[in-house]
Amino acid sequence: MNHASFRRNWPTDFIWGSATAAAQIEGAAHEGGKEDSIWDAFARVPGAIAGGDTPDRAVDHYHRMPEDVALMSSLGLDSYRFSTSWARVVPGGRSVNQEGLDFYSRLVDELLGAGILPWLTLYHWDLPQALQEQGGWANRDTAFRFAEYAEAVYESLGDRVTHWTTFNEPLCSSLIGYVGGEHAPGLNDPEAGLAAVHHQHLAHGLAVERLRGLADAAGRDIRLGITLNLTNAVPNDPADPVDLEAARRIDALWNRMYLEPLLLGAYPSDLLADVREFGLDARVLPGDLQQISQPIDFLGVNHYHDDNVSGHPLPADAAPSLRPTDRPGRSPFPGSEHVSMPSRSLPRTAMDWEVNPAGLTSLLVRLGAEYPNLPPLYVTENGAAYDDVVSDDGAVHDAERTRYVLDHVDAIAEAIEQGADVRGYFVWSLLDNFEWAWGYEKRFGIVRVDYDTFERTPKDSAHAFAALIAQAKRQLAATTIVG
Repeated sequence: MNHASFRRNWPTDFIWGSATAAAQIEGAAHEGGKEDSIWDAFARVPGAIAGGDTPDRAVDHYHRMPEDVALMSSLGLDSYRFSTSWARVVPGGRSVNQEGLDFYSRLVDELLGAGILPWLTLYHWDLPQALQEQGGWANRDTAFRFAEYAEAVYESLGDRVTHWTTFNEPLCSSLIGYVGGEHAPGLNDPEAGLAAVHHQHLAHGLAVERLRGLADAAGRDIRLGITLNLTNAVPNDPADPVDLEAARRIDALWNRMYLEPLLLGAYPSDLLADVREFGLDARVLPGDLQQISQPIDFLGVNHYHDDNVSGHPLPADAAPSLRPTDRPGRSPFPGSEHVSMPSRSLPRTAMDWEVNPAGLTSLLVRLGAEYPNLPPLYVTENGAAYDDVVSDDGAVHDAERTRYVLDHVDAIAEAIEQGADVRGYFVWSLLDNFEWAWGYEKRFGIVRVDYDTFERTPKDSAHAFAALIAQAKRQLAATTIVG
């Protein structure tokens, strides 16, 4: 394949990896001391998950972990981004479960033995259900419980894990979970959703301070950051003030509500005005923003698509948005429920998401231009779901996904050439898995999983990604020898 990605000269420290999440792959939902997370409980709500699916078995990574690490090694991955399950480490939000920590300790040792950098995410949406019953992220106390959980994980793994992400995509676990209702815990409460945003920010700041203190006391290297899912809010008609206002609102709620407290120590004033009726400002206590804006060593950027937005209603003949179930919900955007997202007639994935690699370039460049104190960037998730077909030869010839991945890798290279400090790319996802409210209907993996037998089969996209990594390493080796 003569793709531009193969002809790039990548930075010498560029990291190639893949990512997963505990709730989506582990299974063993009630083994090894684990108790319910909010996703285990949500999956039992009638109509919450497509097909009535649950994460009980997922793709059985808990029992097949060594096989999966060997698979990563065969693809040449530099790093594996995984999450620890709070519900496995501190089941019921009570006391630390050593058996749960031991599983992650074995995973870390397996990765290090294969020469793969462990990149740990502390929260990928699986809050212990018992804490949700005390208010979950709408309860300020949960932030302090999170810092305790983070310390427990660090005490077990901090001697071997250097790269720590506090939260993955807090927008999803706050607005989509507490306001839109499509994700666990499945609420439709704007006040609770905005409280969740602030308390997750606070939890991030508390954990960063706690973990950096522990690492410094032990004389260990540590890299701390957070992963945000960021978008380009594109006005449908850039000459229409109504569409420009809609784009400003979505940019505030989707991007700046997360970036600015973390990097600048303040919520955007226009955002606070937009959501005034929902009490976000009342949640911010003295000292909170200083705590939240602890210095970080990297920012993870998850990006799958842009969002074309309008302040006008969709036309009567517009296709309805794709939803996993018929369960009632509401807009996840408090105060901006009127904003619509008309189609730009771009290619779309099986999730009905636009495919526009140039948007990733724009986003990465914009971040560096707008935030002078921006730390180094890593694209910590990027990938696509398509309706894969197993061919007669037993292979999955996923040409669309292969093109998607390579085109977005090119977009990152273009951003680097324009000055963006991007130091790694993690394809989502290593394995087909439990895709949240979509259950097992949508496949994002570069490796196919047979959900009956759990057999793993690398797709063409996996082979192409492995070839890209190998070529990048050959180029680096050649440059080093010449140098």
